Amino acid sequence: PYQHGEVFVTNDGTETDLDLGHYERFIDNDLNKYSNVTTGKIYSEVLRKERRGDYLGRTVQVIPHITNMIKEKILRAGESTDAEVVITEIGGTVGDIESQPFMEAIRQMKKEAGADNVLYIHTTLVPYLKAAGEMKTKPTQHSVRELRGLGIQPNILVVRTEEPITDDMRTKIALF
Repeated sequence: PYQHGEVFVTNDGTETDLDLGHYERFIDNDLNKYSNVTTGKIYSEVLRKERRGDYLGRTVQVIPHITNMIKEKILRAGESTDAEVVITEIGGTVGDIESQPFMEAIRQMKKEAGADNVLYIHTTLVPYLKAAGEMKTKPTQHSVRELRGLGIQPNILVVRTEEPITDDMRTKIALF
């Protein structure tokens, strides 16, 4: 969608949002059409399969049909480039209804592939409130708690903030 800003075009001609271009430069590898998975593509593919009769007349459901398609697309992204590691960004905010099938899919992937083969990195904000002159860890605590409620325990937290976090803040965040 145009709301995501500038368009990035992969070498195979696929139009994606600019984030994919940042990832391509970061990993120094050419990405392709399989590297960009959207909710629209997932639902479109599941509907196409349903209309073709692949589900043998069964009711199409988020679990397993949508989540299985998400997992399939993530795995296909790695297979299409012989990647040893696939970095999968799930945009939005933890708890958004739009991301729930993606969260469930990655939760299942860790169970299916094994804990040694899946790593969760959660990027979160610790805002600095100028009026109070302090940083607030509550949003991070809440988002980590929300993830854990979904069955996802982040292995790594990437904390975005205007000022370095203190050891006390790090300890407080680690409790969650």
